[in-house]
Amino acid sequence: MTRLIIRLTRRDSARTTPAESAPVRIRIRAANAARAVGSAAKSAAAEAQEKARAVGSAAKSAAAEAQDKARAAGAAARSAAAEAQEKARAAGAAAKSAAAEAVSLLSSLAEEAREGTDAIVERDPAVHSRAEALLLYPGLHALLVHRVAHALYLHEHFFAARAVSQLSRFLTGTEIHPGASIGRGLFIDHGSGVVIGETAVVGDNCTIYQGATLGGTGKETGKRHPTLGDNVMVGAGAKLLGNFTIGDNVKIAAGAVVLRDVPPNCTAVGIPARVVRCGGERMPADLDQTHIPDPVAEQLRALDERLRTLENGAAPEN
Repeated sequence: MTRLIIRLTRRDSARTTPAESAPVRIRIRAANAARAVGSAAKSAAAEAQEKARAVGSAAKSAAAEAQDKARAAGAAARSAAAEAQEKARAAGAAAKSAAAEAVSLLSSLAEEAREGTDAIVERDPAVHSRAEALLLYPGLHALLVHRVAHALYLHEHFFAARAVSQLSRFLTGTEIHPGASIGRGLFIDHGSGVVIGETAVVGDNCTIYQGATLGGTGKETGKRHPTLGDNVMVGAGAKLLGNFTIGDNVKIAAGAVVLRDVPPNCTAVGIPARVVRCGGERMPADLDQTHIPDPVAEQLRALDERLRTLENGAAPEN
């Protein structure tokens, strides 16, 4: 169409006179300028539309990203809230469990104090009242503190458990490792110098006198201390060293050094300790440590009697 107009214009200009050609050229130029302006306007409009589309797309993308971030923030907030609730529930459960354990421990200590007082009154003729036994016997105090240290040890608070046991040692003179397992009704008379190792096991209703040691023999690992049955009496200064078992109702003489098992209902004396008496009856409650057989004296007495017999049998006949 443009070419046709141009041809017609040229043809008309060829027919027109020079005076008439000037306006024609002006109209042509105006038409060309108008076409150029229209084309530029169309191009600008198209560019504006493209920019508008790009801006719209960017806005939509930004809005979608903002929505995603909002959803992620909401999910994170919900997750954090749920985690906080779980932690709060766990803390509450832990607090309830700790409170229950504390109540149980206090109840156990009260029962231990009652049983320990009964044991002192029953086995120590020097006590005059239950108040004296409860308040003035360091062996009972060491046992009560050991229950606290042992509870800490079982919960793997080893440093705190050892600190409590060392405080007890400083105050009572009795050293009981927090790991030692001790039964009910233990009576530690005087308490001074008593040592009970980490893996030692003490049964019910036992009696341990001053200076006794339930220890090991070296740097072994695992079970390395003695195990005492029920109703065992360990005399003053006796040393039980190593991993072995002392049966029920056994009496260990004062100063004895025990290195091996002792059968139930027996008496062991000497260095190293030897069994000198066994019986089926439970040992008497008076815990007499003085009237205990002396194996060396008995051997000498047996040799003397044998020499007398030999001398009498080898004498010359009259």
